[in-house]
Amino acid sequence: MSNELIASGAASGRQRGAAGAQEPERTLRVREDSEHRPTLDHDRAVAALKFITCGSVDDGKSTLIGRLLVDTRAVLQDHLAGVQRQGQTDLALLTDGLSAEREQGITIDVAYRYFSTETRKFIIGDAPGHEQYTRNMVTAASAADAGVVLVDATKLDWRKPDLSLLPQTRRHSLLLQLLRVPSLVFAVNKLDAVDDAALAFRHIRDALYDFARSAGLTVAATVPVSALQGWNVVDAAQAGWCGYAGPTLLQTLEALPTTASDTGLPLAFPVQWVEKFSSSSDTRQGRRVFWGRVAAGEARVGDSVTVFPSGQTATVAQVLDHARRPAPVAAGHSAGIVLDREVDVSRGDWLLAPNQGLGSRELQATVAWMDDEPLVAGRSYWALHGHRWVKARVKRIVHRLNIHTLAEEEAVQLEPNAIGHLELTLQEPLAIRPFAQARTLGSLILVDTATHHTAGALLAH
Repeated sequence: MSNELIASGAASGRQRGAAGAQEPERTLRVREDSEHRPTLDHDRAVAALKFITCGSVDDGKSTLIGRLLVDTRAVLQDHLAGVQRQGQTDLALLTDGLSAEREQGITIDVAYRYFSTETRKFIIGDAPGHEQYTRNMVTAASAADAGVVLVDATKLDWRKPDLSLLPQTRRHSLLLQLLRVPSLVFAVNKLDAVDDAALAFRHIRDALYDFARSAGLTVAATVPVSALQGWNVVDAAQAGWCGYAGPTLLQTLEALPTTASDTGLPLAFPVQWVEKFSSSSDTRQGRRVFWGRVAAGEARVGDSVTVFPSGQTATVAQVLDHARRPAPVAAGHSAGIVLDREVDVSRGDWLLAPNQGLGSRELQATVAWMDDEPLVAGRSYWALHGHRWVKARVKRIVHRLNIHTLAEEEAVQLEPNAIGHLELTLQEPLAIRPFAQARTLGSLILVDTATHHTAGALLAH
């Protein structure tokens, strides 16, 4: 996840930019009124928000992003002219760039787009809705600050107060919760195409909040929109539409917080690359720089560290930021660390604050299974944690989560796109914390040993 859950191992998804290209972390205060509408404290500066759109297929995710880009004037005229179909602008084509996507009218890969307003910058991930491409949705969600789950009003029996939600609406919402995405926003789309928009929105909103309460989800807002017409996306709809008087979707997004880094934990630093300058004649400190992204805590000169898994100890002699300037570096940012003496450290090792008690060969985890082959007990996979690869064997499948009833059911295997709980035995120990405590230290992926496909995303307990 930005915690390298998928970014380092998944073959799908258009990956983010260089590790060092980050904006300064800033804090944001968000208040909620009685209608669950977040409001922004405008006296505080805010960082860029990374959010994804998800939900079931053909719910209008690509069209919604196209509407955001067009109405915020983030699309050049020549680009806009290239997505005309029979004299009309096809907003979905602004994100669906693959030929297969344009031919089939669906989203397959994750497409990233950028835009800004006077208040904030945004990075959008357009995630596919097909169950077959759930793995791509997990890729995008792993690095997101917020998830906008679209709900197509025309697909639901909106006249019934006790209507049933679509499976992908439930699955994507649960995955956002499992991946610790801080903010969940429901956008009820295509309300311009129903006979009674106010009744439809009321029944769908109630069904969403009933599901959220049952699943333990925290919902930042539920907004009625028409992505095709542009109502309540950037510009407000006519007064009283759907009986809704809250902020537009864009105003809601402008008020959401970004993901807090795990800066309050002891130092944990995964080594990604070793830079050698052994020709230096200065032997007062080590002559290698260990580069990576700080996973937890802060790297500071003078701190004692333990090399995992070797157990060697040393002291941090120098800390460089992504621009090679000497400075302390906090979690979520790239750093180069020089130790006070020569120590055997390689890619995949960790530099840890002493006495953390990390390193276990037994692991219990929640898994989002993404391989086409079902997960069964006894199979072995490669486990990737940070930049460290170890062999892992599935000891037991504890249960499978029924996304319809939210019940934990006994299971002997997990089918593609299922969510469950399993036990693993690792060939070598890994420096793992529970995912609820540390997003990076608590996440890893399983990779098929034969095909090298990303098979599952794991969140440690």
